[in-house]
Amino acid sequence: MDILCFGEPLYEFNQQPDGRYLAGYGGDASNCAVAAARSGASVGMFTHLGADVFGDSFIELWTREGVDCSTVRRDPEAHTGVYFITHGPDGHRFSYLRKGSAASRVKPEDLPQETIRRTRILHVSGISQAISESAADAVFAAIALARDAGVKVSYDTNLRLKLWPLPRARAVIHAAASSCDIALPSLDDARLLVGLEEPEAIVDFYLGLGAGIVALTLGADGALVATPERREHMPAFPAEAVDATGAGDTFDGAFLAEIAAGRDPFAAARYANAAASLATRGYGAVAPMPRRADVEALLEKAGG
Repeated sequence: MDILCFGEPLYEFNQQPDGRYLAGYGGDASNCAVAAARSGASVGMFTHLGADVFGDSFIELWTREGVDCSTVRRDPEAHTGVYFITHGPDGHRFSYLRKGSAASRVKPEDLPQETIRRTRILHVSGISQAISESAADAVFAAIALARDAGVKVSYDTNLRLKLWPLPRARAVIHAAASSCDIALPSLDDARLLVGLEEPEAIVDFYLGLGAGIVALTLGADGALVATPERREHMPAFPAEAVDATGAGDTFDGAFLAEIAAGRDPFAAARYANAAASLATRGYGAVAPMPRRADVEALLEKAGG
């Protein structure tokens, strides 16, 4: 497959303007997998799910979206994680019910080794490592396995300070990022993790760790994309944003789908910016994620 995503899926309840909660899907790795699949990539998902209705629903989602879930395991002794999104003047807020989840119980010996060896890009994140020590160890083991097999590693820093203290997050995330080929930090996360303010200095930091491609997302300002030879600011596409919950994960999935298809990082980032813009026009992480035809229509409207 083109991309294998490893991380914790979370069943989503997203508050609507009338106060009711809309059911949906979340979890950065799963979101990335769906976004990449909708952009035409061959994608797989590895995780553990609870033997519950939320786990059943994820299997149905991935099957419907064409995401291979043959390596996903069900844990009868643990639950699938759940989270709630509320909206206010300062943006969206997350509340989680994830402690002891099935995904947090993944260990290095649970990894689908042959699947990792056969994929082109392994995608993991800081959240994948923050949910438990065993999951953090499993991510490091997956990265080592991928590198030994010549598989590219993509890493989104995705800092969640509700899950772990900043000093530990820095140590673990920097260690993982130093073994990645594609670094996908956000500006807000990177400022805390790296201690630098300017985007140019931040991409220099991640290039210095060894990444061959850095795509630093800048929210409404687009993305700064860099390789050791070139860097370019890729502007965002205008959007009447309703909910930005899945925008970053949509960027990741769309970007990786384009990289897997052989596009250069700068063309990939333009496409991913367009996809992320479209993903903010509806509620929830997955429901508003665009398909390739929608992204290409926006790109054509914007002038190629």
